[in-house]
Amino acid sequence: MQNPDITPPWERPGGGVPRFNFAQYLIEHNASRSAKTAFVDDHGSLSYGELALRVRRMAAALRTAGLRREERVMLVMQDCNDWPVAFLGAMYAGIVPVAVNTLLTADDYAYLLEHSRAQALLVSGAVLPALNAAMVRADHEVRQVVVSHPVAPLHAPELDFDAFVDSHEPMPRAAATGPDDPGFWLYSSGSTGRPKGAVHSQANPYWTIELYARPVLGLREDDVCFSAAKLFFAYGLGNALTFPLGVGASVLLMPERPTPQAVFRRLRGEIAGLRPTVFFGAPTGYSGMLAHPELPPREQVALRLASSAGEALPADIGERFKAHFGADIVDGIGSTEMLHIFLSNRPDDVRYGTTGWPVPGYDIELRGDDGGPVPDGEPGDLYIHGPSSALMYWGNRGKSRETFQGGWTKSGDKYVRNRDGTYTYSGRSDDMLKVSGIYVSPFEVEATLVQHPAVLEAAVIGVPDAEGLTKTKAFVVRKDGQEVGVDELKAFVKDRLAPYKYPRIIEFVDELPKTATGKIQRFKLRQRESGAA
Repeated sequence: MQNPDITPPWERPGGGVPRFNFAQYLIEHNASRSAKTAFVDDHGSLSYGELALRVRRMAAALRTAGLRREERVMLVMQDCNDWPVAFLGAMYAGIVPVAVNTLLTADDYAYLLEHSRAQALLVSGAVLPALNAAMVRADHEVRQVVVSHPVAPLHAPELDFDAFVDSHEPMPRAAATGPDDPGFWLYSSGSTGRPKGAVHSQANPYWTIELYARPVLGLREDDVCFSAAKLFFAYGLGNALTFPLGVGASVLLMPERPTPQAVFRRLRGEIAGLRPTVFFGAPTGYSGMLAHPELPPREQVALRLASSAGEALPADIGERFKAHFGADIVDGIGSTEMLHIFLSNRPDDVRYGTTGWPVPGYDIELRGDDGGPVPDGEPGDLYIHGPSSALMYWGNRGKSRETFQGGWTKSGDKYVRNRDGTYTYSGRSDDMLKVSGIYVSPFEVEATLVQHPAVLEAAVIGVPDAEGLTKTKAFVVRKDGQEVGVDELKAFVKDRLAPYKYPRIIEFVDELPKTATGKIQRFKLRQRESGAA
């Protein structure tokens, strides 16, 4: 392992049982910045000093409400200043926050409540109706419901978030947790089947700061960070909480969906006059921004750096973004299971079309179907070894054993290692196609299709022909007002890739099915084709 010379706080001289509480660590780390702005949302700002006080008050309030160490509290909150107070307050008290998607159905929430057995619910007023419906359906009783920014009168046992926090004296000291104690849960996106609850330790976010945010991404104290990915995602949690607080930066939070217009308003500094210097997005979002007629000119923004994850970034998008804004998009790959990015380009060395190099502190292996290593240039299953891996999937021993294998984590992605040591994404393991006995990466074909000036998005799957052989089919979304024919697109791909890779079938669609993180759900396209057949 490329192991940086880092001695974590719990291994420093003093002996005794290792102690580490991540919320306490952040409070102490930023004690000298009490007057500096930590978070800004649509309602106001929160300084580092105010954040520390409210975190400790939240911890005391949760304990007074009867929650005990290692019990769970579910966070279903839109991004706002209350979110870090809730998340860190729970961790400070040794209570385990379970951060979940705010765009789910009542049935989804009922499952998550039963699965996590959360004893309290911290929820945004806009999401409360779905949670009330879920609590009626769930075979589980929640002890306390605390509502941030209510949009309707509250009814017992609901309590206002500010009143709940402000009515308690700060908890005098953090729970004496250890680095390997459960710190928080994040649920996988659940693209197939029910989402899985990844249990992360108190120490895991510390490692993502020390191994990635500071030395690789190069975040600074004078940065203003803005993430289109929401805080309940592993990517967004690092972007808008762990990373900036780890370096003493400021954060701009956005509660609504990250439409291009909403993102542009914030990039231009229309919220509190704060212009982000670092923007975190995903390939789908970048594509939509670049295609939008209101794309702001370079002089209206203050970007020095952008980041991308969620899916591999097509080279064309990165190059066009750099040409327009003068800032590179640093593409990387992380996962809910590894908490954040473990393969990444570098701000001073971006190789568009690749996911870059292993982050120091993480080992990467590509394995074939037989479990052995694959040579450079051949696709293999991606395995990661590093200190930020989740402890397990809660209540799912089978999937835990399948994913967490003796210190290695199986990502479910296919990658190719290049001669220069960079890695190129080939697709999800269950999305790979074998055409004429040769592996074809759907992502490679999609990335080529979106280079056409009329194409906004594309998704590629395999479909059987009349003889049962696999053929590639592309679903293509055209840009508004643009026209292009099937034969033209086929020829476009043939000119750029090996002939056997071009899509034999092309269907134009208005939109592609996606997860809340913007990942294309190819399995839904396969299901549709299977039903049509």
